[in-house]
Amino acid sequence: MANDKTLRFVSIEQDYPAKRAPGARAGDFREIADRYMIEKAEEQSGRCSQCGVPYCAVHCPLHNHIPDWLRLTAEGRLQEAYELSNATSTMPEICGRICPQDRLCEGNCVIEFAGHGAVTIGSVEKFITDTAWEEGWVEPLVPGPERGQSVGVIGAGPAGLSGAEYMRRLGYEVHVYDRHDRAGGLMTYGIPGFKLEKEVVMRRVERLKAGGIVFHEGFEVGRDAMLGELRERHDALLVATGVYKPRAIKAPGIDSIGVVEALDYLTASNRKSFGDSVPEFEDGQLNAQGKHVVVVGGGDTAMDCVRTAVRQGAKSVKCLYRRDRANMPGSQREVGNAEDEGVEFVWLSAPQAFDGDERVTGVRGTRMRLGAADASGRRAPEPEPDSGFTVAADLVVKALGFEAEDLPKLFDAPELGVTRWGTLRVDNRTMMTSMDGVFAAGDIVRGASLVVWAIRDGRDVSEKMHAFLKEKARETRKAA
Repeated sequence: MANDKTLRFVSIEQDYPAKRAPGARAGDFREIADRYMIEKAEEQSGRCSQCGVPYCAVHCPLHNHIPDWLRLTAEGRLQEAYELSNATSTMPEICGRICPQDRLCEGNCVIEFAGHGAVTIGSVEKFITDTAWEEGWVEPLVPGPERGQSVGVIGAGPAGLSGAEYMRRLGYEVHVYDRHDRAGGLMTYGIPGFKLEKEVVMRRVERLKAGGIVFHEGFEVGRDAMLGELRERHDALLVATGVYKPRAIKAPGIDSIGVVEALDYLTASNRKSFGDSVPEFEDGQLNAQGKHVVVVGGGDTAMDCVRTAVRQGAKSVKCLYRRDRANMPGSQREVGNAEDEGVEFVWLSAPQAFDGDERVTGVRGTRMRLGAADASGRRAPEPEPDSGFTVAADLVVKALGFEAEDLPKLFDAPELGVTRWGTLRVDNRTMMTSMDGVFAAGDIVRGASLVVWAIRDGRDVSEKMHAFLKEKARETRKAA
């Protein structure tokens, strides 16, 4: 029941952790804001109205017990707050950092609707779990009694890691296969450190390794083994590869030197942050230093690219997006952060061609206007007549989103069913693909989405796999 430590949204104003000055933070890849001091975390948690219908929890894909752990934090019961936060999420401190709270929990906070400013849920969640790591409250992954069955997980992103953790807790032998040399997927190589410092991801991975999950890093399904071989090796498989195929732009000059893919660009930058040798960065191909940079796209990946270019010392950074600010898919907070750091947004604009003989020297674009709504309900952009323009560019980053790779071909598994978008087709009740014992979760099923949805999918699919494997074990005992 609420006490005098909560319901303070009228007397206490919303106060996020202070950001470092734009000039200071643009010089490094550290997160742009420090976390709360304990007194401030308790104060801001106490703004929660403890409403009867917590829309924050309803709109959280994980349905976290947000009002309850806010109340516990306000009362100074931090360990209990952490335990409740951790009960529904395998990565609460990661969600606290990179979830678009403005579109999810905080965007649906009751006191936000009342004009008092949302509770700073994400910042409190980050504070709780970071404190738990420091205080030793984060318990090791303890596997359940061994069941004598093994599970293979293809992909070490958030869906794969979440599913692997739950299956190990249930007592299964778990092997994770990933094409990269470090686990974490886009959390490791796609999201820049100023949003998610890499130590935060690596300590989660190390905890899973310490709990007995076996990681096969640098292992590419389709090269090192086919799907059929892994099916023989394990009692069940989880495909959680994510979607990595970049959406294409069809325009003259698209193959010019200096026109690069967003993920190649971000991966090179993140590898440098790990201290790796990255030839494509060091020879300037994937390095924005001293260049006029143009990023094409308006999603969160585009925001990651423009803000990375600023930190690499670009001469100028422009973002071209075909719709207006109100209709962009990326987080409005990220747009604001980018603008603070000197990024120029060219709204209602689209590239038509990329100038330059061999190396790109500029982007020729056209102005756009929003016409009639398309099938999704969004107003479709259409070109304005005679509105061409050119912007200088030494480096163009294509950040138009991602699609599914052709997994049936890549995995030599033609019987693996896909949708018309190339994502894996699953039974909605069982989360199993068209192949018996092969499950799928995360972006490879739902398309490019949020980390928090991938974590949710990993949690859900573990329940389905567990039911399947229990039945399989019963049948094996009967046959014996």
